[in-house]
Amino acid sequence: MNTVESTTAAEKAVRPPAIEAKWLRTRGRVGRRAMGIAILVPLVSACLTVAQAYWLATILHRAIIDQVASSSQAAAILVLLGLVTARALLAWIGEAAGIRAAEDIKQAIRRDLFATLMRRGPDWMRQRASGELASQILDQVEALDGYFSRFVPAMIAAAVVPIAFAIGLMPVDLVVGIVLLVTAPLIPVFMALAGWGAEAASRQHLTALSRLSGMFADRLRGLLVLKLSGRAEDEIVRVRSASDEFATRTLAVLRIAFLSSAVLEFFAALGVAGVALYVGLTYIGLLDLRGAELGLQAGLFCLLMAPEVYMPLRTLAAHYHDRASAKAAVASLAATFENLPGVDEPVVAQGADWAPVSAIAVTARHLTVETPDRGTILSDATLEILPGETVALLGPSGIGKSTLIEVLARLRGHQGRIELGGVPLADIDERSLRQGVAALGQRPRLFHGTIASNIRLGRADATDAEVRAAAEQACVLDFADRLPGRLDTPIGERGRGLSGGEAQRVALARIFLRDPALVLLDEPTAHLDIETEARVMRAVLDFAAGRTLLIATHSIEVASLMDRICEIDDRHRIVRRALAATTSAMKGVA
Repeated sequence: MNTVESTTAAEKAVRPPAIEAKWLRTRGRVGRRAMGIAILVPLVSACLTVAQAYWLATILHRAIIDQVASSSQAAAILVLLGLVTARALLAWIGEAAGIRAAEDIKQAIRRDLFATLMRRGPDWMRQRASGELASQILDQVEALDGYFSRFVPAMIAAAVVPIAFAIGLMPVDLVVGIVLLVTAPLIPVFMALAGWGAEAASRQHLTALSRLSGMFADRLRGLLVLKLSGRAEDEIVRVRSASDEFATRTLAVLRIAFLSSAVLEFFAALGVAGVALYVGLTYIGLLDLRGAELGLQAGLFCLLMAPEVYMPLRTLAAHYHDRASAKAAVASLAATFENLPGVDEPVVAQGADWAPVSAIAVTARHLTVETPDRGTILSDATLEILPGETVALLGPSGIGKSTLIEVLARLRGHQGRIELGGVPLADIDERSLRQGVAALGQRPRLFHGTIASNIRLGRADATDAEVRAAAEQACVLDFADRLPGRLDTPIGERGRGLSGGEAQRVALARIFLRDPALVLLDEPTAHLDIETEARVMRAVLDFAAGRTLLIATHSIEVASLMDRICEIDDRHRIVRRALAATTSAMKGVA
């Protein structure tokens, strides 16, 4: 069961902020159309805001100073209502476009991260907690939502609109324009100071979330083991402690968010109060900086526009923590996946267009496999299998049979040269490899669903008749037809509800749905009685006709059905054995 230490890779990572910002900008191009709409809407809305303030000031000036009746201003009032409605509609369009852009970007990032996992392979994933990887792809990517849907449009609007408003007010009243132009830039400066703390707090918050997710997933997976070993209560205490730590970090982020909002409100109130004080003192004659009379329309227009100058900054402040959360999430992704896909992920060649139409030869030379926990598994080994040949790989448990199967299926790293059908294994395109090579491990993965749906994973477009034929060939119908729903009987995650032998046969039926050139099987008859083993092997050999077959097995009976028998000796080499010598050796081991 994997464990997650209190200090994770995300906390150890030191990454230049410029790289994170560049990666976020690059990923933003995925939803450029929707993002462009989301950015453009606040700018258009700002123009409508100016028109709305002008019309409202004009209507009030006519009503108060010129004594114009309301009925005479019906057209102007309708225009004002139209402007209000248009702004509300634009706000809805902008929000919808931002959400659409964020969803497209998150989907693309998750797709790239999943492709990264597939490229790294099982070896890389075994060294990391599966719960943490799942949390990275789900939770950390989700933390980017607010950045793209809300923060980026707000940032563009905050950079353009306040300055444009302040400059636009200068022809109306120079003093008001200068006051707004001086006070507005102070807000982003102090928000940035608070933002540094918010980013650090968000980083710790997301780290705690990732650790908690990984811990919970791992404990849930090993719940039965914990219960049987009497460690359930201790783990409850650890999970509760991690939950409390997560809550504490969440409150720290909220405190900083409240601080940035307080800074904004202070300077915004200061600016609006300064404009209101200036207009009021000018009207009562205690202040004269204009050199000319300030009309009611101009004064109302300045007072109405003063809060609007700070509105984009208020919006930015409300979503400023989204930026900190996004940067912390990117840093966590970079630390966990060791780089950021799409910016500094090494370019992986697509590989050869490999499409074997018949049995292929398998050649491995100078093959060396080492693992951190078991040391050397294979050392300068050689293996040659002719096209259409069936080969048994015998040996005691732990000798490296399963490892060799994984290496040939490109599921484990190795040193040396392997060729399939004369093409280097490393050069074969991933999709072509999975189509041409079928591998079955000792512990096949079954998912929650029906037996038929698990078999159909071998070929998604298989018909019900083809699924049933594959099930019959793998002896699945022996037990499935006794179940209430037959092949439509649901099973639990990891094949819960089936025995080990039954799960193995369901996975074998998947292979019978496919048309591979090379078949790699690891203990396909484990947990089967003698009669069922014989029937399954007949089906396997029938299926292997015209294909190359390698079976790792403990069974002498299974090995005797193959064209050739190989073993891994005590020097970690692959050697050819005669059946009689192998039988004697296996009895000696037993």
